[in-house]
Amino acid sequence: MIDINESVMQFLLAFVVVGPLLGAVAALLPAPPGLKGKSPEQAVLRHGVTVTGAVLIAAIVLALGFDHDQPSRMQASTDISWIPALDVRIHLGIDGISLPLLVLTALLTFLCALYSYFKQQDQRLTPRAEGPGPKAFVALLLVLESGTLATFAVLDLLLFFLAFEMVLIPMYFLIARWGGEGRSQAAWRFILYTLLGSVVMLLGLLLIGLKAGTFDMMALATDNGRSLTASVQVIAVLAIGIGLAVKTPMWPLHSWLPDAHTAAPTVGSVLLAGVLLKMGTYGFIRILLPIAPDGFRTFAPYLAALAVVGIIYGSLACLALAKQGAKGDLKRLIAYSSVGHMGFVLLGISTMTPTGVNGALFANIAHGLITGLLFFLVGALKDRTGTTDLDTLAEETGAALYGKAPRLGGLLAFAAVASLGLPGLAGFWGEMLALFGAFQPAAGLSRPAFLTFMAIGAFGTLLTAAYLLVVVRRVCMGALPQDAPRLTDVRSYEFAAWTPLVVLTVVAGLWPKALLGLSNPAVQQLLAGGTR
Repeated sequence: MIDINESVMQFLLAFVVVGPLLGAVAALLPAPPGLKGKSPEQAVLRHGVTVTGAVLIAAIVLALGFDHDQPSRMQASTDISWIPALDVRIHLGIDGISLPLLVLTALLTFLCALYSYFKQQDQRLTPRAEGPGPKAFVALLLVLESGTLATFAVLDLLLFFLAFEMVLIPMYFLIARWGGEGRSQAAWRFILYTLLGSVVMLLGLLLIGLKAGTFDMMALATDNGRSLTASVQVIAVLAIGIGLAVKTPMWPLHSWLPDAHTAAPTVGSVLLAGVLLKMGTYGFIRILLPIAPDGFRTFAPYLAALAVVGIIYGSLACLALAKQGAKGDLKRLIAYSSVGHMGFVLLGISTMTPTGVNGALFANIAHGLITGLLFFLVGALKDRTGTTDLDTLAEETGAALYGKAPRLGGLLAFAAVASLGLPGLAGFWGEMLALFGAFQPAAGLSRPAFLTFMAIGAFGTLLTAAYLLVVVRRVCMGALPQDAPRLTDVRSYEFAAWTPLVVLTVVAGLWPKALLGLSNPAVQQLLAGGTR
Protein backbone atom coordinates (compact mmCIF):
# COMPACT_ATOMS: atom_id res chain seq x y z
CA MET A 1 0.00 0.00 0.00
CA ILE A 2 1.23 3.49 -0.82
CA ASP A 3 0.08 6.74 0.76
CA ILE A 4 -1.89 8.76 -1.80
CA ASN A 5 -3.82 11.94 -1.14
CA GLU A 6 -7.62 11.52 -1.16
CA SER A 7 -8.04 14.14 -3.89
CA VAL A 8 -5.60 12.20 -6.09
CA MET A 9 -7.58 9.03 -5.43
CA GLN A 10 -10.77 10.84 -6.46
CA PHE A 11 -9.11 12.00 -9.68
CA LEU A 12 -7.84 8.49 -10.43
CA LEU A 13 -11.29 6.95 -9.97
CA ALA A 14 -12.89 9.64 -12.13
CA PHE A 15 -10.25 9.03 -14.82
CA VAL A 16 -10.81 5.26 -14.69
CA VAL A 17 -14.54 5.80 -15.34
CA VAL A 18 -14.41 8.70 -17.83
CA GLY A 19 -11.02 8.07 -19.49
CA PRO A 20 -12.20 5.27 -21.81
CA LEU A 21 -15.17 7.40 -22.92
CA LEU A 22 -12.84 10.26 -23.91
CA GLY A 23 -10.59 7.71 -25.60
CA ALA A 24 -13.56 6.41 -27.60
CA VAL A 25 -14.26 9.92 -28.92
CA ALA A 26 -10.58 10.38 -29.79
CA ALA A 27 -10.53 7.02 -31.61
CA LEU A 28 -13.10 8.31 -34.09
CA LEU A 29 -10.99 11.37 -34.96
CA PRO A 30 -8.30 11.32 -37.69
CA ALA A 31 -4.93 10.22 -36.35
CA PRO A 32 -2.12 12.84 -36.45
CA PRO A 33 0.31 12.09 -39.33
CA GLY A 34 3.17 11.23 -37.00
CA LEU A 35 1.15 8.57 -35.18
CA LYS A 36 -0.26 6.65 -38.13
CA GLY A 37 2.62 4.18 -38.34
CA LYS A 38 2.27 1.68 -41.15
CA SER A 39 -1.49 2.20 -41.51
CA PRO A 40 -4.46 4.04 -39.99
CA GLU A 41 -5.75 0.67 -38.72
CA GLN A 42 -2.53 0.12 -36.81
CA ALA A 43 -2.70 3.65 -35.38
CA VAL A 44 -6.22 3.34 -34.00
CA LEU A 45 -5.54 -0.11 -32.50
CA ARG A 46 -2.40 1.29 -30.89
CA HIS A 47 -4.58 4.10 -29.52
CA GLY A 48 -6.84 1.46 -27.95
CA VAL A 49 -3.84 -0.21 -26.28
CA THR A 50 -2.62 3.18 -24.99
CA VAL A 51 -5.95 4.24 -23.49
CA THR A 52 -6.76 0.87 -21.90
CA GLY A 53 -3.17 0.67 -20.64
CA ALA A 54 -3.46 4.11 -19.00
CA VAL A 55 -6.76 3.07 -17.39
CA LEU A 56 -5.18 -0.16 -16.11
CA ILE A 57 -2.25 1.76 -14.60
CA ALA A 58 -4.68 4.17 -12.92
CA ALA A 59 -6.69 1.22 -11.55
CA ILE A 60 -3.52 -0.42 -10.19
CA VAL A 61 -2.39 2.84 -8.54
CA LEU A 62 -5.89 3.17 -7.11
CA ALA A 63 -5.58 -0.34 -5.66
CA LEU A 64 -2.13 0.44 -4.24
CA GLY A 65 -3.41 3.67 -2.67
CA PHE A 66 -6.49 1.95 -1.25
CA ASP A 67 -6.52 1.82 2.56
CA HIS A 68 -6.43 -1.94 3.07
CA ASP A 69 -6.90 -1.46 6.82
CA GLN A 70 -10.40 -0.09 6.18
CA PRO A 71 -11.75 -1.98 3.14
CA SER A 72 -15.34 -1.53 4.33
CA ARG A 73 -15.09 2.27 4.01
CA MET A 74 -15.99 3.92 0.71
CA GLN A 75 -12.79 5.49 -0.59
CA ALA A 76 -11.91 7.89 -3.44
CA SER A 77 -15.46 9.24 -3.07
CA THR A 78 -16.84 11.99 -5.30
CA ASP A 79 -20.33 13.32 -4.54
CA ILE A 80 -21.69 16.09 -6.79
CA SER A 81 -25.32 17.10 -7.28
CA TRP A 82 -26.48 16.33 -10.84
CA ILE A 83 -30.31 16.47 -10.98
CA PRO A 84 -31.43 18.30 -7.80
CA ALA A 85 -35.15 17.82 -8.49
CA LEU A 86 -34.75 14.03 -8.21
CA ASP A 87 -31.81 14.16 -5.79
CA VAL A 88 -29.70 12.31 -8.36
CA ARG A 89 -25.99 12.74 -7.67
CA ILE A 90 -22.76 11.92 -9.46
CA HIS A 91 -21.58 9.74 -6.60
CA LEU A 92 -18.51 7.55 -7.09
CA GLY A 93 -16.57 5.41 -4.63
CA ILE A 94 -14.87 2.05 -4.15
CA ASP A 95 -14.61 -0.42 -1.30
CA GLY A 96 -13.34 -3.98 -0.88
CA ILE A 97 -16.29 -5.33 -2.87
CA SER A 98 -15.93 -3.18 -5.98
CA LEU A 99 -12.15 -2.67 -6.16
CA PRO A 100 -11.24 -6.21 -7.39
CA LEU A 101 -13.95 -6.04 -10.07
CA LEU A 102 -12.68 -2.63 -11.18
CA VAL A 103 -9.11 -3.92 -11.59
CA LEU A 104 -10.31 -7.13 -13.32
CA THR A 105 -12.28 -5.08 -15.87
CA ALA A 106 -9.35 -2.77 -16.59
CA LEU A 107 -6.98 -5.75 -16.96
CA LEU A 108 -9.18 -7.81 -19.29
CA THR A 109 -9.98 -4.83 -21.52
CA PHE A 110 -6.28 -3.97 -21.83
CA LEU A 111 -5.41 -7.58 -22.69
CA CYS A 112 -8.16 -7.62 -25.33
CA ALA A 113 -6.86 -4.38 -26.87
CA LEU A 114 -3.28 -5.71 -26.81
CA TYR A 115 -4.36 -8.99 -28.39
CA SER A 116 -6.31 -7.19 -31.13
CA TYR A 117 -3.41 -4.86 -31.93
CA PHE A 118 -0.83 -7.60 -32.41
CA LYS A 119 -3.27 -9.90 -34.16
CA GLN A 120 -3.74 -7.16 -36.75
CA GLN A 121 -0.08 -7.62 -37.68
CA ASP A 122 -0.90 -11.19 -38.76
CA GLN A 123 -4.27 -10.62 -40.37
CA ARG A 124 -6.02 -7.38 -41.17
CA LEU A 125 -8.72 -6.60 -38.57
CA THR A 126 -11.78 -5.77 -40.67
CA PRO A 127 -15.24 -7.18 -39.94
CA ARG A 128 -16.79 -7.40 -43.41
CA ALA A 129 -16.18 -5.54 -46.67
CA GLU A 130 -19.23 -3.36 -46.08
CA GLY A 131 -18.74 -2.98 -42.33
CA PRO A 132 -16.96 -0.41 -40.18
CA GLY A 133 -13.22 -0.61 -39.63
CA PRO A 134 -10.99 -0.73 -36.55
CA LYS A 135 -11.97 2.83 -35.56
CA ALA A 136 -15.47 1.65 -34.68
CA PHE A 137 -14.06 -1.50 -33.06
CA VAL A 138 -11.77 0.45 -30.72
CA ALA A 139 -14.43 3.08 -29.94
CA LEU A 140 -16.97 0.39 -29.03
CA LEU A 141 -14.40 -1.46 -26.91
CA LEU A 142 -13.67 1.73 -24.94
CA VAL A 143 -17.35 2.63 -24.46
CA LEU A 144 -17.91 -0.91 -23.21
CA GLU A 145 -15.04 -0.53 -20.74
CA SER A 146 -16.30 2.83 -19.49
CA GLY A 147 -19.82 1.50 -18.86
CA THR A 148 -18.57 -1.59 -17.04
CA LEU A 149 -16.14 0.37 -14.84
CA ALA A 150 -18.85 2.92 -14.06
CA THR A 151 -21.23 0.12 -12.97
CA PHE A 152 -18.73 -0.95 -10.30
CA ALA A 153 -17.92 2.61 -9.18
CA VAL A 154 -21.21 4.55 -9.05
CA LEU A 155 -23.21 4.86 -5.83
CA ASP A 156 -26.49 6.26 -7.17
CA LEU A 157 -29.31 3.98 -8.35
CA LEU A 158 -30.11 5.94 -11.51
CA LEU A 159 -26.44 6.30 -12.42
CA PHE A 160 -26.07 2.55 -11.86
CA PHE A 161 -28.90 1.95 -14.31
CA LEU A 162 -27.36 4.25 -16.93
CA ALA A 163 -23.97 2.56 -16.59
CA PHE A 164 -25.64 -0.87 -16.64
CA GLU A 165 -27.34 0.00 -19.95
CA MET A 166 -24.31 1.72 -21.45
CA VAL A 167 -22.62 -1.60 -22.23
CA LEU A 168 -25.49 -3.08 -24.23
CA ILE A 169 -25.14 -1.16 -27.50
CA PRO A 170 -21.35 -1.63 -27.89
CA MET A 171 -21.64 -5.35 -27.15
CA TYR A 172 -24.51 -5.63 -29.63
CA PHE A 173 -22.38 -4.13 -32.42
CA LEU A 174 -19.29 -6.14 -31.48
CA ILE A 175 -21.34 -9.31 -31.95
CA ALA A 176 -23.37 -8.13 -34.96
CA ARG A 177 -20.46 -6.68 -36.99
CA TRP A 178 -17.42 -8.69 -35.90
CA GLY A 179 -19.08 -11.98 -35.00
CA GLY A 180 -19.14 -15.28 -36.85
CA GLU A 181 -21.95 -17.39 -38.22
CA GLY A 182 -25.38 -16.48 -36.84
CA ARG A 183 -24.09 -13.18 -35.47
CA SER A 184 -27.15 -11.11 -36.42
CA GLN A 185 -29.65 -13.36 -34.67
CA ALA A 186 -27.38 -13.74 -31.62
CA ALA A 187 -26.94 -9.98 -31.34
CA TRP A 188 -30.68 -9.35 -31.55
CA ARG A 189 -31.42 -11.97 -28.92
CA PHE A 190 -28.78 -10.46 -26.63
CA ILE A 191 -30.15 -6.93 -26.93
CA LEU A 192 -33.82 -7.92 -26.61
CA TYR A 193 -33.32 -10.07 -23.52
CA THR A 194 -31.18 -7.51 -21.72
CA LEU A 195 -33.30 -4.49 -22.66
CA LEU A 196 -36.54 -6.15 -21.57
CA GLY A 197 -34.92 -7.13 -18.27
CA SER A 198 -33.62 -3.61 -17.84
CA VAL A 199 -37.05 -2.01 -18.29
CA VAL A 200 -38.38 -4.07 -15.39
CA MET A 201 -35.27 -3.29 -13.34
CA LEU A 202 -35.72 0.44 -13.85
CA LEU A 203 -39.24 0.26 -12.43
CA GLY A 204 -37.86 -1.43 -9.31
CA LEU A 205 -35.08 1.14 -8.90
CA LEU A 206 -37.57 4.01 -9.27
CA LEU A 207 -39.86 2.38 -6.71
CA ILE A 208 -37.06 2.21 -4.14
CA GLY A 209 -35.83 5.75 -4.83
CA LEU A 210 -39.27 7.38 -4.72
CA LYS A 211 -40.46 5.48 -1.65
CA ALA A 212 -37.24 6.03 0.30
CA GLY A 213 -36.82 9.64 -0.86
CA THR A 214 -33.29 9.15 -2.20
CA PHE A 215 -31.41 7.28 -4.91
CA ASP A 216 -28.14 7.36 -2.96
CA MET A 217 -26.99 3.76 -2.52
CA MET A 218 -24.94 4.48 0.60
CA ALA A 219 -27.83 6.22 2.37
CA LEU A 220 -30.19 3.41 1.35
CA ALA A 221 -27.75 0.74 2.51
CA THR A 222 -27.32 2.46 5.88
CA ASP A 223 -31.11 2.66 6.21
CA ASN A 224 -31.14 -1.12 5.56
CA GLY A 225 -34.72 -1.18 4.30
CA ARG A 226 -36.25 0.51 7.34
CA SER A 227 -37.93 3.20 5.20
CA LEU A 228 -39.41 0.59 2.83
CA THR A 229 -42.43 -1.52 3.69
CA ALA A 230 -42.24 -5.29 3.29
CA SER A 231 -44.49 -5.23 0.22
CA VAL A 232 -42.40 -2.51 -1.45
CA GLN A 233 -39.24 -4.52 -0.79
CA VAL A 234 -40.77 -7.69 -2.26
CA ILE A 235 -41.92 -5.89 -5.44
CA ALA A 236 -38.58 -4.07 -5.80
CA VAL A 237 -36.52 -7.24 -5.34
CA LEU A 238 -38.66 -9.08 -7.89
CA ALA A 239 -38.39 -6.29 -10.49
CA ILE A 240 -34.71 -5.50 -9.99
CA GLY A 241 -33.84 -9.18 -9.62
CA ILE A 242 -35.29 -10.04 -13.03
CA GLY A 243 -33.10 -7.43 -14.74
CA LEU A 244 -29.99 -8.54 -12.85
CA ALA A 245 -30.77 -12.25 -13.41
CA VAL A 246 -30.88 -11.77 -17.20
CA LYS A 247 -27.39 -10.22 -17.19
CA THR A 248 -25.98 -12.81 -14.74
CA PRO A 249 -27.37 -15.07 -16.50
CA MET A 250 -29.62 -17.16 -14.28
CA TRP A 251 -31.53 -20.20 -15.52
CA PRO A 252 -34.07 -19.99 -17.22
CA LEU A 253 -33.19 -16.44 -18.41
CA HIS A 254 -29.89 -17.62 -19.85
CA SER A 255 -30.82 -18.66 -23.40
CA TRP A 256 -29.29 -15.55 -25.02
CA LEU A 257 -25.82 -16.43 -23.68
CA PRO A 258 -24.77 -19.52 -25.70
CA ASP A 259 -25.72 -17.89 -29.02
CA ALA A 260 -23.98 -14.62 -28.08
CA HIS A 261 -20.76 -16.40 -27.09
CA THR A 262 -20.76 -18.71 -30.10
CA ALA A 263 -21.19 -15.82 -32.55
CA ALA A 264 -19.05 -13.20 -30.76
CA PRO A 265 -15.44 -12.47 -31.78
CA THR A 266 -12.77 -13.66 -29.36
CA VAL A 267 -12.41 -10.35 -27.49
CA GLY A 268 -16.21 -10.02 -27.32
CA SER A 269 -16.48 -13.44 -25.67
CA VAL A 270 -13.67 -12.63 -23.24
CA LEU A 271 -15.32 -9.39 -22.09
CA LEU A 272 -18.82 -10.84 -22.07
CA ALA A 273 -17.78 -13.72 -19.80
CA GLY A 274 -15.06 -11.88 -17.90
CA VAL A 275 -16.83 -8.70 -16.87
CA LEU A 276 -20.38 -8.26 -18.23
CA LEU A 277 -21.80 -11.26 -16.39
CA LYS A 278 -20.35 -9.85 -13.14
CA MET A 279 -22.51 -6.73 -13.41
CA GLY A 280 -25.63 -8.74 -12.61
CA THR A 281 -24.25 -10.52 -9.54
CA TYR A 282 -22.64 -7.27 -8.33
CA GLY A 283 -26.09 -5.64 -8.44
CA PHE A 284 -27.53 -8.39 -6.24
CA ILE A 285 -24.81 -7.76 -3.65
CA ARG A 286 -24.57 -3.97 -3.82
CA ILE A 287 -28.26 -3.12 -4.18
CA LEU A 288 -30.66 -5.88 -3.12
CA LEU A 289 -28.87 -7.39 -0.11
CA PRO A 290 -28.37 -4.15 1.90
CA ILE A 291 -31.25 -2.01 0.57
CA ALA A 292 -34.13 -4.51 0.61
CA PRO A 293 -33.02 -7.32 2.97
CA ASP A 294 -36.52 -8.45 3.97
CA GLY A 295 -37.66 -8.66 0.36
CA PHE A 296 -34.48 -10.50 -0.60
CA ARG A 297 -34.99 -13.00 2.23
CA THR A 298 -38.42 -13.81 0.80
CA PHE A 299 -36.93 -14.75 -2.58
CA ALA A 300 -33.60 -16.22 -1.37
CA PRO A 301 -34.78 -19.89 -1.38
CA TYR A 302 -36.18 -19.51 -4.90
CA LEU A 303 -32.96 -17.84 -6.06
CA ALA A 304 -30.95 -20.71 -4.58
CA ALA A 305 -33.21 -23.29 -6.23
CA LEU A 306 -32.83 -21.66 -9.65
CA ALA A 307 -29.07 -21.36 -9.04
CA VAL A 308 -28.59 -25.10 -8.45
CA VAL A 309 -30.87 -25.93 -11.40
CA GLY A 310 -28.53 -23.73 -13.47
CA ILE A 311 -25.49 -25.60 -12.12
CA ILE A 312 -26.88 -29.00 -13.10
CA TYR A 313 -28.44 -27.80 -16.37
CA GLY A 314 -25.23 -26.10 -17.50
CA SER A 315 -23.15 -29.16 -16.67
CA LEU A 316 -25.51 -31.57 -18.43
CA ALA A 317 -25.62 -29.32 -21.51
CA CYS A 318 -21.79 -29.31 -21.56
CA LEU A 319 -21.67 -33.10 -21.23
CA ALA A 320 -24.10 -33.42 -24.15
CA LEU A 321 -21.97 -31.08 -26.28
CA ALA A 322 -18.71 -32.83 -25.33
CA LYS A 323 -19.72 -36.38 -26.24
CA GLN A 324 -18.54 -37.91 -29.49
CA GLY A 325 -20.81 -37.35 -32.48
CA ALA A 326 -22.75 -34.45 -30.90
CA LYS A 327 -21.17 -31.85 -33.20
CA GLY A 328 -20.75 -29.67 -30.12
CA ASP A 329 -19.17 -26.23 -30.47
CA LEU A 330 -16.34 -25.59 -27.99
CA LYS A 331 -17.29 -21.91 -27.55
CA ARG A 332 -20.88 -22.91 -26.90
CA LEU A 333 -19.73 -25.47 -24.35
CA ILE A 334 -17.75 -22.84 -22.43
CA ALA A 335 -20.79 -20.53 -22.56
CA TYR A 336 -22.96 -23.22 -20.95
CA SER A 337 -20.23 -23.79 -18.36
CA SER A 338 -20.63 -20.11 -17.41
CA VAL A 339 -24.30 -20.77 -16.60
CA GLY A 340 -23.13 -23.40 -14.12
CA HIS A 341 -20.33 -21.31 -12.63
CA MET A 342 -22.56 -18.28 -12.17
CA GLY A 343 -25.03 -20.63 -10.48
CA PHE A 344 -22.47 -21.04 -7.67
CA VAL A 345 -22.20 -17.26 -7.41
CA LEU A 346 -25.99 -16.91 -7.08
CA LEU A 347 -26.09 -19.76 -4.54
CA GLY A 348 -23.52 -17.95 -2.39
CA ILE A 349 -25.48 -14.68 -2.58
CA SER A 350 -28.77 -16.41 -1.72
CA THR A 351 -27.38 -17.70 1.61
CA MET A 352 -27.21 -14.08 2.87
CA THR A 353 -24.15 -15.03 4.95
CA PRO A 354 -20.65 -13.50 4.94
CA THR A 355 -19.21 -16.88 3.93
CA GLY A 356 -21.55 -17.29 0.96
CA VAL A 357 -21.30 -13.70 -0.27
CA ASN A 358 -17.50 -13.72 0.01
CA GLY A 359 -17.51 -16.97 -1.95
CA ALA A 360 -19.70 -15.35 -4.61
CA LEU A 361 -17.33 -12.39 -4.95
CA PHE A 362 -14.29 -14.68 -5.11
CA ALA A 363 -15.99 -16.90 -7.71
CA ASN A 364 -16.77 -13.79 -9.77
CA ILE A 365 -13.10 -12.88 -10.02
CA ALA A 366 -11.99 -16.47 -10.59
CA HIS A 367 -14.55 -16.95 -13.37
CA GLY A 368 -13.42 -13.74 -15.06
CA LEU A 369 -9.78 -14.86 -15.07
CA ILE A 370 -10.30 -18.50 -16.03
CA THR A 371 -13.13 -18.18 -18.55
CA GLY A 372 -11.46 -15.16 -20.12
CA LEU A 373 -8.38 -17.33 -20.64
CA LEU A 374 -10.51 -20.19 -22.03
CA PHE A 375 -12.12 -17.95 -24.65
CA PHE A 376 -8.72 -16.56 -25.64
CA LEU A 377 -7.43 -20.12 -26.12
CA VAL A 378 -10.46 -21.30 -28.08
CA GLY A 379 -10.17 -18.21 -30.30
CA ALA A 380 -6.53 -19.08 -30.97
CA LEU A 381 -7.50 -22.68 -31.73
CA LYS A 382 -10.08 -21.49 -34.24
CA ASP A 383 -7.52 -19.20 -35.92
CA ARG A 384 -5.23 -22.20 -36.42
CA THR A 385 -7.76 -24.89 -37.40
CA GLY A 386 -10.65 -22.85 -38.79
CA THR A 387 -13.20 -24.51 -36.51
CA THR A 388 -14.41 -24.85 -32.93
CA ASP A 389 -16.49 -27.98 -33.65
CA LEU A 390 -15.37 -30.63 -31.15
CA ASP A 391 -15.87 -33.59 -33.47
CA THR A 392 -13.89 -31.89 -36.22
CA LEU A 393 -11.13 -30.92 -33.81
CA ALA A 394 -10.92 -34.39 -32.29
CA GLU A 395 -11.27 -36.50 -35.43
CA GLU A 396 -10.93 -34.79 -38.80
CA THR A 397 -8.18 -32.34 -37.90
CA GLY A 398 -6.88 -34.67 -35.18
CA ALA A 399 -6.13 -31.81 -32.83
CA ALA A 400 -3.85 -33.80 -30.46
CA LEU A 401 -2.64 -30.46 -29.19
CA TYR A 402 -0.03 -31.93 -26.87
CA GLY A 403 1.81 -33.15 -29.97
CA LYS A 404 0.94 -30.44 -32.51
CA ALA A 405 1.21 -27.34 -30.29
CA PRO A 406 2.33 -28.44 -26.81
CA ARG A 407 2.26 -24.99 -25.18
CA LEU A 408 -1.24 -24.27 -26.48
CA GLY A 409 -2.40 -27.72 -25.36
CA GLY A 410 -0.84 -27.25 -21.95
CA LEU A 411 -2.53 -23.89 -21.47
CA LEU A 412 -5.91 -25.31 -22.51
CA ALA A 413 -5.52 -28.18 -20.03
CA PHE A 414 -4.48 -25.70 -17.30
CA ALA A 415 -7.53 -23.50 -17.92
CA ALA A 416 -9.79 -26.57 -17.91
CA VAL A 417 -8.55 -27.91 -14.58
CA ALA A 418 -8.72 -24.39 -13.11
CA SER A 419 -12.32 -24.14 -14.30
CA LEU A 420 -13.30 -27.46 -12.71
CA GLY A 421 -12.14 -26.12 -9.32
CA LEU A 422 -8.81 -27.87 -8.73
CA PRO A 423 -7.53 -26.99 -5.22
CA GLY A 424 -4.64 -24.55 -5.41
CA LEU A 425 -6.16 -22.62 -8.31
CA ALA A 426 -8.62 -19.72 -8.23
CA GLY A 427 -11.69 -21.72 -9.24
CA PHE A 428 -11.67 -23.75 -6.02
CA TRP A 429 -12.25 -21.18 -3.29
CA GLY A 430 -15.36 -19.40 -4.53
CA GLU A 431 -17.37 -22.57 -5.16
CA MET A 432 -16.26 -24.12 -1.87
CA LEU A 433 -17.25 -21.02 0.14
CA ALA A 434 -20.60 -20.82 -1.66
CA LEU A 435 -21.31 -24.43 -0.63
CA PHE A 436 -20.15 -23.71 2.94
CA GLY A 437 -22.50 -20.73 3.04
CA ALA A 438 -25.40 -22.99 2.01
CA PHE A 439 -24.46 -25.39 4.84
CA GLN A 440 -25.39 -22.73 7.41
CA PRO A 441 -27.61 -20.06 5.77
CA ALA A 442 -28.69 -16.83 7.42
CA ALA A 443 -31.35 -16.73 10.14
CA GLY A 444 -34.87 -16.97 8.74
CA LEU A 445 -33.86 -19.25 5.85
CA SER A 446 -34.70 -22.96 5.81
CA ARG A 447 -31.56 -24.93 6.61
CA PRO A 448 -32.90 -28.27 5.28
CA ALA A 449 -33.69 -26.61 1.97
CA PHE A 450 -30.23 -25.07 1.71
CA LEU A 451 -28.57 -28.35 2.71
CA THR A 452 -30.40 -29.90 -0.23
CA PHE A 453 -29.17 -27.08 -2.49
CA MET A 454 -25.63 -27.62 -1.18
CA ALA A 455 -25.77 -31.34 -2.00
CA ILE A 456 -27.05 -30.64 -5.52
CA GLY A 457 -24.37 -27.98 -6.06
CA ALA A 458 -21.66 -30.39 -4.84
CA PHE A 459 -22.89 -32.98 -7.35
CA GLY A 460 -22.62 -30.27 -10.00
CA THR A 461 -18.89 -29.96 -9.31
CA LEU A 462 -18.49 -33.64 -10.27
CA LEU A 463 -20.34 -33.06 -13.54
CA THR A 464 -18.13 -30.02 -14.21
CA ALA A 465 -15.01 -32.11 -13.80
CA ALA A 466 -16.47 -34.78 -16.08
CA TYR A 467 -17.15 -32.59 -19.12
CA LEU A 468 -13.95 -30.56 -18.84
CA LEU A 469 -11.81 -33.69 -18.65
CA VAL A 470 -13.65 -35.09 -21.69
CA VAL A 471 -12.80 -31.89 -23.59
CA VAL A 472 -9.12 -32.11 -22.61
CA ARG A 473 -8.96 -35.78 -23.61
CA ARG A 474 -10.61 -35.19 -27.00
CA VAL A 475 -8.80 -31.99 -27.98
CA CYS A 476 -5.38 -32.30 -26.36
CA MET A 477 -4.66 -36.02 -26.30
CA GLY A 478 -4.56 -38.73 -28.95
CA ALA A 479 -2.12 -40.35 -31.34
CA LEU A 480 -0.26 -38.00 -33.63
CA PRO A 481 0.28 -39.38 -37.15
CA GLN A 482 3.81 -38.91 -38.49
CA ASP A 483 2.58 -36.93 -41.49
CA ALA A 484 0.30 -34.69 -39.38
CA PRO A 485 1.03 -30.98 -39.89
CA ARG A 486 2.08 -29.14 -36.76
CA LEU A 487 0.06 -26.13 -35.61
CA THR A 488 1.62 -22.78 -34.81
CA ASP A 489 2.27 -22.82 -31.09
CA VAL A 490 1.70 -19.89 -28.74
CA ARG A 491 2.89 -16.67 -30.35
CA SER A 492 4.75 -14.02 -28.36
CA TYR A 493 1.81 -11.59 -28.29
CA GLU A 494 -0.53 -14.38 -27.19
CA PHE A 495 1.91 -15.25 -24.44
CA ALA A 496 1.90 -11.59 -23.33
CA ALA A 497 -1.92 -11.43 -23.30
CA TRP A 498 -2.48 -14.74 -21.50
CA THR A 499 0.34 -14.84 -18.93
CA PRO A 500 -1.30 -12.34 -16.50
CA LEU A 501 -4.44 -14.49 -16.41
CA VAL A 502 -2.44 -17.65 -15.71
CA VAL A 503 -0.36 -15.99 -13.00
CA LEU A 504 -3.37 -14.41 -11.26
CA THR A 505 -5.27 -17.72 -11.37
CA VAL A 506 -2.38 -19.39 -9.51
CA VAL A 507 -1.85 -16.47 -7.08
CA ALA A 508 -5.55 -16.26 -6.18
CA GLY A 509 -5.64 -20.02 -5.66
CA LEU A 510 -2.57 -20.13 -3.42
CA TRP A 511 -3.19 -16.82 -1.62
CA PRO A 512 -6.97 -16.37 -1.31
CA LYS A 513 -6.49 -13.87 1.51
CA ALA A 514 -5.49 -11.28 -1.08
CA LEU A 515 -9.14 -11.13 -2.21
CA LEU A 516 -10.95 -12.29 0.92
CA GLY A 517 -9.06 -9.80 3.09
CA LEU A 518 -10.52 -7.03 0.92
CA SER A 519 -14.05 -8.31 0.56
CA ASN A 520 -14.80 -9.79 4.00
CA PRO A 521 -14.89 -6.59 6.12
CA ALA A 522 -16.99 -4.85 3.45
CA VAL A 523 -19.39 -7.81 3.21
CA GLN A 524 -19.70 -8.03 7.01
CA GLN A 525 -20.66 -4.37 7.21
CA LEU A 526 -22.97 -4.55 4.19
CA LEU A 527 -24.93 -7.45 5.70
CA ALA A 528 -25.01 -5.75 9.08
CA GLY A 529 -26.70 -2.69 7.60
CA GLY A 530 -24.85 -0.40 5.30
CA THR A 531 -21.58 1.28 4.51
CA ARG A 532 -19.86 4.23 6.07
